[in-house]
Amino acid sequence: MPTKWYESEVVSIKKLSPDTKEFVVKIPGEEIFIFVPGQFVTMDLPVGEKRQQRWRSYSIANAPDQKNHLEFCIVRFEDGLGSCYFHDVVKVGDIIRFKGPDGGFVLPEKNDSPLLLISTGTGIAPFRSMLQGIFSKNEVLQPIHLIFGTRKEEDILYRDEMEYYAKKYPNFLYSTALSRENKPGFVHGYVHEIYKKADYIIPDDALIYLCGWSKMIDQAVEYLLIHKKVRKDQIRYELYG
Repeated sequence: MPTKWYESEVVSIKKLSPDTKEFVVKIPGEEIFIFVPGQFVTMDLPVGEKRQQRWRSYSIANAPDQKNHLEFCIVRFEDGLGSCYFHDVVKVGDIIRFKGPDGGFVLPEKNDSPLLLISTGTGIAPFRSMLQGIFSKNEVLQPIHLIFGTRKEEDILYRDEMEYYAKKYPNFLYSTALSRENKPGFVHGYVHEIYKKADYIIPDDALIYLCGWSKMIDQAVEYLLIHKKVRKDQIRYELYG
């Protein structure tokens, strides 16, 4: 079966942090674009001749219930062909071509296990999609803990939304670690400082999802396996960068 490509229109661009923007695209037509929270699409961007230069994958940052609207949070890297194109060139009305969805970084179809979601930077994107999907049902039965790490308070992504969920749903806990600032209300250091505490208990039936830079994931997996004694089959991860 040939790969299907979609032509989507950029309908909104919003600044999320000093170096991160949210891009919202709309897929025209009556056909519904179906995906599972946590999946990604691969875009064909006009930034080179070779496929390895042009094709860039980005996680969908919203739940599937927003008909044919897809949201992406993209951080700008000075040497990133795709990210610089989005930040410096793309404007509302432009056409973005992509294929997908792809990826197995998703929740089980029927899941009532406790969830520990650990992310850094734009690695929060698939978790936001998952959480929106869960909260759209308006009932949260299992404990969910989202741990987000970034450098400074100004770099926190989707802060208002996550704080709203934490107030509305008693079973949802939201923690943020700042590595470059020491401010009241935040953990000073990396994400690991939060779950490393001696009294932090991870249930035997919990599912642990990690998304972010490879160094963070490597450190987390090692600590969780050795010191928290979790099983390998409890851990799932997706690398960014």
